[in-house]
Amino acid sequence: MRTLVLNAGYEPLTVVSFKRAMVLVMNDKASVIERVENDPVIAGRRRFDRPVVILLTRYVRVPAARRQPVTRRGVLRRDEHRCGYCGKAASTIDHVMPRSRGGGDSWENLVACCLRCNNAKSDRTPQEMGWELHRTPRAPHGGTWVVRGVERGDPVWERYLALAA
Repeated sequence: MRTLVLNAGYEPLTVVSFKRAMVLVMNDKASVIERVENDPVIAGRRRFDRPVVILLTRYVRVPAARRQPVTRRGVLRRDEHRCGYCGKAASTIDHVMPRSRGGGDSWENLVACCLRCNNAKSDRTPQEMGWELHRTPRAPHGGTWVVRGVERGDPVWERYLALAA
């Protein structure tokens, strides 16, 4: 079981294990905002709610340049595993401007791509192929990208992650 941690200003920070969440709550560094009903945790003589979302009691400064690193998995996730050229299921990524022509590994130059389109495009640009991208590639944004580990999260977290979007 995992717990979403909110900063004192209610912005999502991270996802921690149940054990780490309990340590924060027991040491009065966080309070339980959302809990599992009728499933308390007993530690010594104290009784605690099983946390799903906790709020830190003190504000933690987060660096402004918290940019998501470019990964194959991230590009596929951003594009919802759909080919940027034909819209079919994608399993590879493609450089819009090929690396052989100076294209880099950036969010703006990578798209999810099916194997068929990737092989057909080879080291050409979409314009040379007469193709158009379904959507313009850009860096991901929103609460699910700011906080690691929320892609397999609890449905209760949704309203807190919406605040970060």
